[in-house]
Amino acid sequence: MVISKEAFLVEKVSIDEFKKKILPYREQEALLDKWLVNRLNTILPAVMKRSGIDCWVVACNEYNEDPLLKTLVPCAMMTARRLTILLFHLQEDGVVKRYALTRPNVGLDGVYESVWTNPKGSNWQDKDALMPFGKKGKGEESPCETQMECLHRMITLCNPKKIGLNFSNTFAFADGLSHSLYEAIMDALDENQKKKVVSAENVCVGWLETRSEEEMQAYTGIMQMAHALIAEAFSSKVILPGVTTNADVKYFMLEKCKELGLEPWFDFEVSVRRPLVNEVFGETVIQPGDLLHCDVGFRYLNLCTDTQENAYVLKLGETDVPDELKLVMKTVNRLQDITISHFKVGRSGNEVLASALKQAKEEGIEPCIYTHPIGFHGHAAGPTIGLWDMQNGVPGSGDYPLYDHTAYSLELNCKCEVKSWKVTLTFGAETDVLFTGGKVYYLAGRQEKFHLIK
Repeated sequence: MVISKEAFLVEKVSIDEFKKKILPYREQEALLDKWLVNRLNTILPAVMKRSGIDCWVVACNEYNEDPLLKTLVPCAMMTARRLTILLFHLQEDGVVKRYALTRPNVGLDGVYESVWTNPKGSNWQDKDALMPFGKKGKGEESPCETQMECLHRMITLCNPKKIGLNFSNTFAFADGLSHSLYEAIMDALDENQKKKVVSAENVCVGWLETRSEEEMQAYTGIMQMAHALIAEAFSSKVILPGVTTNADVKYFMLEKCKELGLEPWFDFEVSVRRPLVNEVFGETVIQPGDLLHCDVGFRYLNLCTDTQENAYVLKLGETDVPDELKLVMKTVNRLQDITISHFKVGRSGNEVLASALKQAKEEGIEPCIYTHPIGFHGHAAGPTIGLWDMQNGVPGSGDYPLYDHTAYSLELNCKCEVKSWKVTLTFGAETDVLFTGGKVYYLAGRQEKFHLIK
């Protein structure tokens, strides 16, 4: 079942009207830290239980951060500090205890319990004041130890069945543990603990891909901003045919993002297609009769958007898009509906791809599907549903199953002959969807009509 939660915005809401909805930095920080604690209390226990890993260790050095680190720490901790080690222990009661094996005053207070309280070899003048859980805090002296000795002590205390470390041959997001740190951790563990070490791949991906209730609620509004940004760029407010170039439109959107405090996560693209020529490469002046295509993605409240939409520049005497192009839009919309109709919990990305391609071809569509997860990252963790150059399935990431409460960038194209243009168009579209409760929702709708430029 497909539900469109919001009507698609076509030049009805200015992107500037969203300015008052974008929170100041201080309020964003407070909100994100609140969301983090909720995610740690609800999502992480479920993901660890599902993965069968009851002890998860995340370790990285400053400026060589694990891709997950920023999603696990409060906003104030912008990088790892020296060597940062976080340890998560799933207890029998279902609660995940969170420990920080790192130096004090790095922004983890209130979220993690500090357990490396008496660093061996340190020469701080007032160590007890800096280490509140040391001698003065508990009435007894904590053991003098290195970070790795502390890690061994905490793992011994937790006595887990499986110890997950971040190494993976499939997902880069789950491969954030450096070789040197892997060796240091393994050297610190005793022989019994070493036997328990496994890849934390499923914990990493599950943590990254699962959206909380608050994030799912916010995603619609964030996607409204994406639609409104494109609607303004693909309008007469920005484009003057015969004068404006596609690069002008691209940089208008990039500048608008920076002005509003939105973070572009890739270099935007605006391309031009025209009769008899098909795609025009490089920077070109936009002409009447051109078909414009954009690819735009930004990050707000740690959530990414990824959107491709299309516009038509009216020729003299025209009041609407030619019927042939309207049919192309209907075809790509149909391919979108076909693709998400095959989303099912437990089905792999490759299974979704194969069944969607099969149905589309049976309906006479020439499809290409390359849909990807979206969330904390643009090309995010989760099941890959095709790549543009791998339509027979993607080994590894394509074998990963779909889970509930996840988001995807529904990216695809179809080839359509446009006889009046004497070309075959590769017509692409991309919009973000939410998969929750076994249903797929278009976040803030989708494009079903061309933006018109007079």
